Amino acid sequence: MKTAILLLNVGSPDAPTVPAVRRYLTQFLNDKRVIDLPWLLRKFLVNAIIIPFRVKNSTKLYLRLWTKKGSPLIYLTEELRAKLEQKQKDGDKVFAAMRYGNPSIKKALKEIKSEGFKKIILVPLFPQHAMSTTETAVAAAEKRIKKLGIKAEVKSVEQFYDHPKFLESFVKQGQKYDLSKYDHVIFSYHGLPNRHIEKCHPGINLAVCNCTTAGIPEHGKKCYRATSYETSRLLAKQLNLKPEDYTVSYQSRLSKNWLTPFTDVTLDEKLKEGKKKILVFAPSFVTDCLETTLEIGVEYGDEFYKNGGEKLQLVESLNAEDHWVEALNEIIKDQTTA
Repeated sequence: MKTAILLLNVGSPDAPTVPAVRRYLTQFLNDKRVIDLPWLLRKFLVNAIIIPFRVKNSTKLYLRLWTKKGSPLIYLTEELRAKLEQKQKDGDKVFAAMRYGNPSIKKALKEIKSEGFKKIILVPLFPQHAMSTTETAVAAAEKRIKKLGIKAEVKSVEQFYDHPKFLESFVKQGQKYDLSKYDHVIFSYHGLPNRHIEKCHPGINLAVCNCTTAGIPEHGKKCYRATSYETSRLLAKQLNLKPEDYTVSYQSRLSKNWLTPFTDVTLDEKLKEGKKKILVFAPSFVTDCLETTLEIGVEYGDEFYKNGGEKLQLVESLNAEDHWVEALNEIIKDQTTA
């Protein structure tokens, strides 16, 4: 039974232009799993306030990020797809699609249908499960599969933050740097609204949830905050870091009611403690993108140096590294072999 493996990433504008960025933001921010407000309020907030105020600045950021190959997130995902396909046998094939923008889920699934695959494995490239990443990507793919009338067995990779091979891959990236030369390590994750987290465990308020210190509680198996802290603990153990050697933080916030502590605030606090050389991992991203290369590497870096920091080093994401290709192939087999 031939299998189609469909890698799912977030996406990127087609070009670093205002019209292309506007199209991308419109699709992205109108997703009810990204901004989970009532329909009318979401439409007004996104289309009348957020996009008009953000589109020009976002375009400037994408202009800085763009390379001769295009958007790093797009071409790195394609490189990963091509390498992973080389690992497949018996006519199995790997496809890649973006939840927002191109290459689209619709296009990938039309090709999968035309080639007659009888099994589809959906692989959201997000280590920690979240409503606004894993859930929306899988839901969009399953909806399109149904709409296209594809008759195939469908399986999904749920999350892989604790898979030994994923952890090993990030450790290998970190080992490119001499940790002894840094004063502190920060594990920075993409932020989420607090209400997204509380939806994971209704009735358990973030203020009383002990997932930041006590491992994964029974109610926190798909709690993004719980799994991000657990990811950090697991990585820290393999990197021989003591609890006082590292901090977990969150970036890319849109308001103060997002997960804390914030990465930029944490960097400032560490500087005040005399920690002037900091190594940053971003373990919620397997592909370098705007949030890693620019937000951490440039924006946070500029502020860090301006305030007296000596070294802020971002550990590159897994991208299309050979060890990550091997790891992802194993993750897919482990989670979908019945």
